[in-house]
Amino acid sequence: MSANNKRRIWFMEMNERKMKILKAVIQNYLDTGEPVGSRTISKYTDLQLSPATIRNEMSDLEEMGYIIQPHTSAGRIPSDAGYRLYVDDMMKAKEQELNEKESELNKREDLLFKKVDRVEEMLQNVAKTLAVNTNYATMVAAPVKKGRTIKFIQISQLEPGKILAVLVLEGNTIKNTIIENETELDSESCLKLNILLNTSVNGLTLEEINLSIISRMTAQAGEYGVLIRNILDAIAVTAGSEEDLQIYTSGATNIFKYPELSDNSKASELIYTLEEKKTLANLVNDSLETDGDGDIKVYIGEETPVASMKDCSVVTATYELSDGAKGTIGIIGPKRMDYEKVVETMKTIKTQLDDVFKD
Repeated sequence: MSANNKRRIWFMEMNERKMKILKAVIQNYLDTGEPVGSRTISKYTDLQLSPATIRNEMSDLEEMGYIIQPHTSAGRIPSDAGYRLYVDDMMKAKEQELNEKESELNKREDLLFKKVDRVEEMLQNVAKTLAVNTNYATMVAAPVKKGRTIKFIQISQLEPGKILAVLVLEGNTIKNTIIENETELDSESCLKLNILLNTSVNGLTLEEINLSIISRMTAQAGEYGVLIRNILDAIAVTAGSEEDLQIYTSGATNIFKYPELSDNSKASELIYTLEEKKTLANLVNDSLETDGDGDIKVYIGEETPVASMKDCSVVTATYELSDGAKGTIGIIGPKRMDYEKVVETMKTIKTQLDDVFKD
């Protein structure tokens, strides 16, 4: 190669247009196995360039060593250097895509809580996937956090004889309750009680509101001492309720595959439990409170806290968010279930959920 040609190549820039043409040459050659001409490229790309302009760019690419002309009057094919540039560029794009996905994964917890519908869809899919893979019935409880702190309490006179108490917990969970009260509160008394409630219990968990705190608040409330006690009792009941516990189930009809569970009365009761879901809260709470080996617990027959599952075996696992909130996965099947497979499946799903929800 002459010195002039070397200098010309040195001044050439591998710009976006040349890269698009090189990719078009390679992709077309991979598809056809035939040398690629400028007219083909003009139809193949979105550059909207004339064949003459494309010929000039291809001539530059040839001088740069990225494409070659196998014989006179033929089109071009990629050189090894051209393939290398193409592959490196592709891998760089894939790496960037992977980094974006990792970045997205790191933000997943915040995004999930901002978009609850995505959490629901994911947990529903987990339940369905488990049911298909195991041929048993499955349940997945959404994560909940025990011992959430109180952020704010607001009481107001709803109507004669009734007071509305609004409780805001950590995580911006809002719960309302109505309290019976014979004495109507005027606006000044209502304001004083709101100040007393918020200065006394804000930042505390329900478990931290002990008798000493209640006694002090009752004394400070004077004639409204009984009302303060009633408000705190009602708040404790409301905040501790399971109404916000979301449980997703799947595979209820799988129980008909096992003769020992397919008896009409047994099957109906079990299916009702899985569809109605309220009594499943007992299983969720027991699983969260009594972790087994590696947060996986196996209930056999009478060990389960759910009456309709006394003829079953239930395997549960606990997954955890970075802020300490926990959820439960459960697989319900016959006592002769494949425990080894179920436990291994649970470990895998638990790990995947931990990775999704944690930073």
